[in-house]
Amino acid sequence: MAESPALAASPDEFDRRARAVTRGICRLFARNDIWVLPEMPLRNGRRADLMGLDAKGRIVIVEIKTARGDLLGDAKWPDYLDFCDRFYWGLPPELDPTCLEGPDFRPDCCGVIVGDEYDAEIVRPAPSHPLAAARRKAETERLARAALRRLVVGADAECGSWGRVAG
Repeated sequence: MAESPALAASPDEFDRRARAVTRGICRLFARNDIWVLPEMPLRNGRRADLMGLDAKGRIVIVEIKTARGDLLGDAKWPDYLDFCDRFYWGLPPELDPTCLEGPDFRPDCCGVIVGDEYDAEIVRPAPSHPLAAARRKAETERLARAALRRLVVGADAECGSWGRVAG
């Protein structure tokens, strides 16, 4: 399926669609007791669009793509797999997900979520590839510290220059 002319959009439109997909996925996850942070830096220098924990303490990462070209040109996504138990692609409804069935996108280890500003749906569940316990503990602690830092800095911006925590 070719990308529709409506998807040939400005950077502002890409941002709007990405925010819409993010909101829908966050709503889906919240109903399922999965809590995520946006834009979570990873220790390898990458930044996960969404990273969080499910009710069993498993780490979930979602990489959001709103344009076919961006999706097909993403060669960095395997770098996320070492930091999560489950990996999902997050797409808007108008983006055809069939390209994610090819071997380059390793459907054996990636789920697919389609979302808009109101809600989202898992169209392909992400298989679990459990992290080593020590890695999961380290990543969970980094995620918790980033969440706490964002909460405190949101309440008192002066605290943002204190301490040394990514996220």
